Amino acid sequence: MVRVQKFHCTLNLFRIYLRKVDMSNLMQILDNIKRKAGVWLLQGISPRRLALTLAVGFVVGCIPVVGLPTALCAMIALGFRLNQPAIQAANYLAMPFQVALILPLVRLGAKIIPVATRHSLVWPHSPAQILSHTPQLVLQAGGIAGQALFAWLLLAIPVAVLLTTALTAVLRRIPVLAAAEAGD
Repeated sequence: MVRVQKFHCTLNLFRIYLRKVDMSNLMQILDNIKRKAGVWLLQGISPRRLALTLAVGFVVGCIPVVGLPTALCAMIALGFRLNQPAIQAANYLAMPFQVALILPLVRLGAKIIPVATRHSLVWPHSPAQILSHTPQLVLQAGGIAGQALFAWLLLAIPVAVLLTTALTAVLRRIPVLAAAEAGD
């Protein structure tokens, strides 16, 4: 058997270390990760509970306000005793969807709750105009964010129910989780 070796360089503030990384151990590393994940999943979490955690993390991660989902997921996980790493992983996986869904949720919210029309929006062009129109800009941005949040709220509950149902069916097929189902 031919051993494939690559060099790995670690930059330290004091020294530079050069060591060999054996690529043939990659499968052993992956098996070790799977085994540790299995032990982590055996710690009393059932497929239904894990599916709920992942669904809530994903749905909350799609809130159309950047920066809010991480803290909200942490509070939900603490309040409902959900798996913190699982809910945060689902939250982070949802971030691309969060960015992609901002504009559609704003448009849907504007159709449901027509607060501000487009022609009434103020778009200042100079710093003096920005300062003079700050309260109006804040109110308009808040109105738009409120519309998007309302649209998200209408969609969040059905999506969470569908995701929980689908993920439960998928997770029940994993033997490690099927053994933990009796504890739910």
